[in-house]
Amino acid sequence: MNELLVDTFNDILEIEQKALQSGVFKDLSVTEIHTIEAIGMYKPRTMTEVAVELNITLGTLTTAISHLVRKGYVERRRSEQDRRIVFIRLNKRGKLAYRIHGKFHHDMVKEAIEGLNEEEEEILIKSLEKLNVFFKSKYNLKTSYKEKINE
Repeated sequence: MNELLVDTFNDILEIEQKALQSGVFKDLSVTEIHTIEAIGMYKPRTMTEVAVELNITLGTLTTAISHLVRKGYVERRRSEQDRRIVFIRLNKRGKLAYRIHGKFHHDMVKEAIEGLNEEEEEILIKSLEKLNVFFKSKYNLKTSYKEKINE
């Protein structure tokens, strides 16, 4: 079971890296695309919100955002009300990367469940949900931002 989990996790990371390297966004790393994903499409977010979601320090995120600004994916601006607060948002190119990465994940999941009947798909989903809850509780992991939104 351990070998299967580790292999699957590593395979997904390798698949993502290869997809990025062969696609339009060759200049992005897996970490950078996940940062873009955390920023999201719809509204500016604070640096603190994104750092918390990614479970990284503000300093680490600042470095990552500087790279993404330089590469042309992200814009940042200071709050007019409180200059200490920095808002970040995806620009047009960042939103395109976000959508293409989302489609990549959608297609990957679609292929992974291809050939399963409805009952097998439900069992797989329930099993993965239980595994996810176990890891979060056992290792005191944070609930993701997306899970908080859906609560």
